[in-house]
Amino acid sequence: MSENGNRKTLAIEASGLAKSFGETRAVDGVDLAVRTGTVYGVLGPNGAGKTTTIRMLSTLLLPDAGSARVLGYDVEREPDEVRGVVSLTGQLASVDEDLTGRENLILLGRLYGLKRDRAKARAAELLEAFGLADAAGRLVKTYSGGMRRRLDISASLVITPQVLFLDEPTTGLDPRSRNQVWDIIRTLVDGGTTILLCTQYLEEADQLADGIAVIDHGRVIAEGTPGQLKASVGSGALHVRLLDPDDRPRAEAVLQRNLDSVHREHDPAALSASCSDAERGAEAVAALSAEGIGIADFSLGQPSLDEVFLALTGRPPDEAEGEGQTDTDDRQEAA
Repeated sequence: MSENGNRKTLAIEASGLAKSFGETRAVDGVDLAVRTGTVYGVLGPNGAGKTTTIRMLSTLLLPDAGSARVLGYDVEREPDEVRGVVSLTGQLASVDEDLTGRENLILLGRLYGLKRDRAKARAAELLEAFGLADAAGRLVKTYSGGMRRRLDISASLVITPQVLFLDEPTTGLDPRSRNQVWDIIRTLVDGGTTILLCTQYLEEADQLADGIAVIDHGRVIAEGTPGQLKASVGSGALHVRLLDPDDRPRAEAVLQRNLDSVHREHDPAALSASCSDAERGAEAVAALSAEGIGIADFSLGQPSLDEVFLALTGRPPDEAEGEGQTDTDDRQEAA
């Protein structure tokens, strides 16, 4: 395919994108190629450079080096054109807590240039689609976290964008609200919107993304489909769920004697370990039983994305550098 033909299939392309804040190198030469009509996950821990990358692509920050295009428009030379085709939902809510949900959406519609009747109609459509119609007349300050997040995303869709940037859209949400946001993302992509999803949740990227770039310390350290990234680890994985979470320390010690790279899952009763063949996996499960450790279930299959991250960086995502503190690039940008 020619270069021009390839560009028509790409919603986002970046080459050597870099940004520093003082002596901190937040983004250090990021390359991206995102096909139209897909969800592309940018995966990494806090401080990895995800937010800075998304802000450069959405024209909120100028890159120090490199180049980027969104739907063919250069983010530096054609920022107005880029802003006309994209929308951004950041980590912090952009809606006004002292207005109702309906008033927020009508106000945004009017700011976008919609006539009053059309702005009201669009607000009603979005409130219904996002399951907020019953709460439309309530002040946003009374909404739950999940409701606010859904309203925030709906605010990004008053004028349906061709490209939507989602920065940590489910941070802090309960599982039910997170699943609702995932359903919204799938619906948007079915309608033709391209989504760049920045997340630190590996399960989220696994569930939603057609392609993933793993970022660490401002650089892309791996890229591919979820299946390709899992295959790159080069071995299978044994997943074990215990009957009693209190047995996990003992079970971990047993598995470490029999297998490699044992680590704890987010489920307090679950463990996983690299496992090259079924025979070794069976021996490890037998060793657990011999120690009197009850097993609720176990499986042997592809590694999880958590294990991929561990293999790529040498540490699980919840122990990644920057965890537990404000994102480095966010702190620098706020300064």
